Amino acid sequence: MGIDPAREFANKMNPIKATIQDTDALIDLGRASLQVVHDLKNQINGLKLYATFLRKRMEKSERPADELETINKIMAGLERTATDMNTLVRFGRPLEVQRQPCLDLASLLTTATESEFVNSTDNSYHGDFDAAALTEAFKHIHAGARSLASSDEGSQTISLSREEVSAAATPAALIEWRGVKDTGDADLFNSFNGSVGLRFALAAKIIKAHDGTVEQEPNALRVRLPLRRDEG
Repeated sequence: MGIDPAREFANKMNPIKATIQDTDALIDLGRASLQVVHDLKNQINGLKLYATFLRKRMEKSERPADELETINKIMAGLERTATDMNTLVRFGRPLEVQRQPCLDLASLLTTATESEFVNSTDNSYHGDFDAAALTEAFKHIHAGARSLASSDEGSQTISLSREEVSAAATPAALIEWRGVKDTGDADLFNSFNGSVGLRFALAAKIIKAHDGTVEQEPNALRVRLPLRRDEG
């Protein structure tokens, strides 16, 4: 019986599962990869400088509009690639949050999403947060949610509410992005599927560093973050 080329190719394409013995090798590979990414990012920054110089020369010599458009697209692509690499490096390195006391979560969320449709009650949402890191996480989740918006125009909303489980439990803020396309069994916060997946993973890492949680439902993304117990 002959070998089925299609099956042989599929077997070769299956991901290799790491065993316990592979752990140290994977850690070393991860560290080496971060260094390679860092070096590649430096090279891309160099290409951006050359492209900027070339664009200025082309503008002075009044080159055709399509040539200027091409160089602008090249620069935009280099910028996106550098940003993705920076996100990868950020995710791969240990995350240390610098908490500031009694920050208003509602303000951070509104600033990060640049939205006026954050629905919140008159409750207080103060906690000890790293404003820069948490704003970055909200931006990544919001951008990912928008890229996965359902087909119903205007159906995507953000809601902010306060959860009081019991008098003894720490209160929590619940943030929900609704109107997100059903991705089936794909776990957005752990898929690492391209640039969007990487940003979801980094956002989840930041949320968890604040002792929070992330969840995914068929049409919604949910974040919980602990609040101060002694709020008025």
